[in-house]
Amino acid sequence: MRFIRATLAFLLLTALAVSTASATRAHRRTSTSSRTHTLHKAAPPSHRSHGQQAIEPARVTEIQQALIREHYFTGEANGRWDAATEAAMQKYQADQGWQTRLMPDSRAIKKLGLGPDYSSAINAKDASFDDPPPASTIPPVQAAGFAAAAGVNR
Repeated sequence: MRFIRATLAFLLLTALAVSTASATRAHRRTSTSSRTHTLHKAAPPSHRSHGQQAIEPARVTEIQQALIREHYFTGEANGRWDAATEAAMQKYQADQGWQTRLMPDSRAIKKLGLGPDYSSAINAKDASFDDPPPASTIPPVQAAGFAAAAGVNR
């Protein structure tokens, strides 16, 4: 009787071990094949361009008028970003010591007076967007307070 129980226990444990091993292999095979399939799946080609592709004609006219005012562009503001406009903008940017790009640099746009308009911003009611006054015009007591707050010894 003892021999039969031992044999049954052995067969039962063997059956459990075999079923567990085959389930593990099947799981690995499934996960590997799906992962391999996913890795080899190519993304569709993206031909969509990113970023700004062209400048609106109204904006080109504004830039041309500013370049005319600064004596970098001769002719009439026609709203077309042509070779003459591009050359004028590159010359303007080069004279400012900036990188000359095909598209206008944001610093150049701001310097030409064409930067963003914050006058209607919520906190712009009493704000001044002018450059700050020189440090020499700040009262000494106030300058000392700034230095103390910043941890700078004067």
